[in-house]
Amino acid sequence: MCPAVGISTTVMNGLMLGVAVLFVQVCSSCTIALVKDYIHPRIRIPTYTLTIATWVTVIDLVLSAYAPVAYKAMGIFIKLIVAFAIITMRLEVFACKNTVDKSFWDGIGMGLGFLFGMVTLGFIRELLGMGTLLGHNVLGFRPLLFFALPLAGFFCVGFMMAVFNYVEIVFNRMKKAKAVESSKLVIPDFVRYPEPIELKGLQPSRD
Repeated sequence: MCPAVGISTTVMNGLMLGVAVLFVQVCSSCTIALVKDYIHPRIRIPTYTLTIATWVTVIDLVLSAYAPVAYKAMGIFIKLIVAFAIITMRLEVFACKNTVDKSFWDGIGMGLGFLFGMVTLGFIRELLGMGTLLGHNVLGFRPLLFFALPLAGFFCVGFMMAVFNYVEIVFNRMKKAKAVESSKLVIPDFVRYPEPIELKGLQPSRD
């Protein structure tokens, strides 16, 4: 929740942090998938943390050298990527059990999902809180200053979770209804109501 509350006040901040998380997720997943056979089960979590910290240090140095303005805006939140449970979870659940190529695409998917969430939060909060988009004055006034406050981060995250949960429930209901409908067998009328068969040339047996 720290990045959602602290850094998602603008689209650009959400985009930069989302790209950083995408980079760390992909690189960490590929690294763990590559060395998973050499990791002792008792030290797997510390190994994940050290791997994530290594790639966070890389992106931290790159941003500070080539994008100092964005780095200054994000500040401590870049270093907090080390503590993101989403990255550690994917390393434990997927990367340590699959190949490098599968882990690469898993990292891409998870990173893009986080990137989408951060950009969406930044879009809502920047537009409704400051009336701007990417630094350009769009509305000419501040509609709801509440969205520029840290509390709005929790509100927006909760609203997005409610929307996604509702969509998932509707999708599961449609999928279940479709499965039930397809499982019903259509029995033709001639099977349900067969015509009587006339027996010609057969005489009843006499005992």
